[in-house]
Amino acid sequence: MGRVDFAYLLLKEHPYGREMLRQIVSGGFIPKIIIEEDSEIGDEEREKFLKRIEGHEIAPEVSEQASELGIPIVSVPIHNSENVMPHLREMELDLIVFGGTRVIRGEILDYPRDGVVNSHPGLLPECRGSASPAWSVFHDIPIGSSTHFCDNGIDTGDILLRREVAVRRGATYEDLCYETLVLAGALMKEALLAYVEGGWDEMRMPQGKSEFPTFRNAPEEILKVVYKKLEDQTYAHYVD
Repeated sequence: MGRVDFAYLLLKEHPYGREMLRQIVSGGFIPKIIIEEDSEIGDEEREKFLKRIEGHEIAPEVSEQASELGIPIVSVPIHNSENVMPHLREMELDLIVFGGTRVIRGEILDYPRDGVVNSHPGLLPECRGSASPAWSVFHDIPIGSSTHFCDNGIDTGDILLRREVAVRRGATYEDLCYETLVLAGALMKEALLAYVEGGWDEMRMPQGKSEFPTFRNAPEEILKVVYKKLEDQTYAHYVD
């Protein structure tokens, strides 16, 4: 396997980032550095996500995985260029990988030689933004995950991979959030394997437009509809 020099950015101990790190290191992809955002907003996002996947296995903490592999971790108060770039400027990076962050713009996106990539727990371009499984059920959008390049928009960069989750009757909202989390990590590992094989040029495709807006966190009234549709099995894209 070819070497990939990359930095890994995530909100501190976010379950999404923990799972993605577990998956990519299982493929032999070891970050040169992990930069975590340690912030109140990061804490809130982590707790919200833990609630979304309640009852499912969570990957080992990032600190534990990094210690076993000798990966340096640094903490910043927010993932912006002012805080992140001092840790990167002495590194020659092929890529930056996002493992669950807030929206990041600016110099960070331009620094690595071959771009910044992210895995999103929704199908792009249909389902951009936050709480993708909830909005997918609410609007009857197929559920899945996508790996894409990052630009200055929100989940608008060119796509490398996208794949649907097979939704079966009886699946809960927590099941769907967990399955898209695991699939997102698997797609990132698959994308990195394709990168070392020189396959990205053939895979890369523009997103095009979506008929839906960029979604924000789903409020309680939306979640009530989501839980009801799953309970009544009226979601439009069951496979059984």
